[in-house]
Amino acid sequence: MRRTSQILACICIAMLVAVSVAQAAREYPHPDTYIPSIQTIEKHKKRFNDPSPYLTTFGLKQVLPKDMYAKLIFPVEKMKSDWAEVVGFKAPDVVGKIAPGIKPGKYTYKDVQNNPAFKQLMYPDLIKRIKPGGPPFAGNIPEFEIIPTRQYYYSSPIADMTKQNTGKAKLDAKGFLVAKSWENGFPFPRPSGAQKAAQIMYNVEKKFFNFGTDAYFLARFTGVNKNMKMDMDGLYEVRQLRLAGRAFLKPYGYYDNRAKERGEFKAYAFNHNAPRDIAGVVQTALFYREPDKADNLLLYLPSMRRVRKMTSTDTQDPVMGQDIIYDDSEGFGQKLSPTRYPYKFEVVEEREFLVPAPTLDGAEYITSPDKGLEIRNVRMERRPIYVVKLTQLDPNYVYGHRIFYIDKETFAQYHVANYDRKGRLYRTLDFHYAFEPQMGMLHWGGSVVLYADHVDLHSGIQQPYLLPAVFERRDVNIEQFMKAK
Repeated sequence: MRRTSQILACICIAMLVAVSVAQAAREYPHPDTYIPSIQTIEKHKKRFNDPSPYLTTFGLKQVLPKDMYAKLIFPVEKMKSDWAEVVGFKAPDVVGKIAPGIKPGKYTYKDVQNNPAFKQLMYPDLIKRIKPGGPPFAGNIPEFEIIPTRQYYYSSPIADMTKQNTGKAKLDAKGFLVAKSWENGFPFPRPSGAQKAAQIMYNVEKKFFNFGTDAYFLARFTGVNKNMKMDMDGLYEVRQLRLAGRAFLKPYGYYDNRAKERGEFKAYAFNHNAPRDIAGVVQTALFYREPDKADNLLLYLPSMRRVRKMTSTDTQDPVMGQDIIYDDSEGFGQKLSPTRYPYKFEVVEEREFLVPAPTLDGAEYITSPDKGLEIRNVRMERRPIYVVKLTQLDPNYVYGHRIFYIDKETFAQYHVANYDRKGRLYRTLDFHYAFEPQMGMLHWGGSVVLYADHVDLHSGIQQPYLLPAVFERRDVNIEQFMKAK
């Protein structure tokens, strides 16, 4: 008995020591200590009809712990210079050639209707939305302000990692990444050559917007049918953990030895909090670096108290209550693989477009459903854009091809158009961003994301609030959520 007590005491001491070591080694506080509730967020920015520039009073500087915020900011001029060196240009220097008569200033949908030059500057789906709100889709923009093009850039660690690893990433003969050739940073900061389109898409896959992406986001989702009747009042949270190629939040490189040894890339947990009929549904995912290694995707259904393992076919299923499939996550969440639904890559255009400008203050807002779910206080700017087409080579996949509008300076997506097997426009996604000048970071917090299903004539607007966050593995483990139900 005494021997057993001694063993238990040793185990307890070891556990306490391990916890103390883990806490001492943690670079940042656990996200649960500073994440605000949806009620707190909505005290600063109401869900509808609220133009408050709340990121100036309830942004990262105010919400993050002071010590953490101080570790994530860098000299702005140095970040600008370093990023221009990485990509080889500054956006303001390469735009202004198309429809030069359209200058910065305030415009309405009538100005767009009366000036054909706008059709040269906007991609087709955007120009269709420059009108007052009304059926069949949410997200129309009746007026906007064009601002001068700004230079966007990433934080110093991301620029440094990209510089250190430039030239190391390799594609195979079919245009797919040799997994072990990429270590960190954007793999192809200056895409070129015959495999240019594939290089661009791997920059998208290894993206660093949304804090790298080690992030927590809490999001409202408003869904409407073709008559603009609200049929989805959703609330969900996502916990993301990057396991390899870390360059914004420490530890840089690999999250731990397990990630390195097993070739893990990223993990997340997606938890539905509302509406009631899907509350408690959780999806977790663990993605691997190897293109042919199946990722581990699990779905917990509390009504059945059952965990369902999802296959690569299941990721084509619609996300509950939204107008996307799981492979549409973050614009493009599908794994690029030479064997699992492989694509043909093409750059179909490379030019400037007028697109929604990242917000600095969070003043963008959406009107209530009875007012058409318009997006208001939109600022736009000319941006250098890659237009990339991915043609699906497997006839069993839900989409026949996809079109991406990708920023050349940041590799962030502004618009994604997905077409079905018959060539009809099926689903579109439009992304607005926020920008943190002192961090060198693009993210979705304080902006909007628009989803539309052009076959079922259903659409929705997501309003996310994002924070940088380094989670522990248990925070993205489905067992944690099952215990809580």
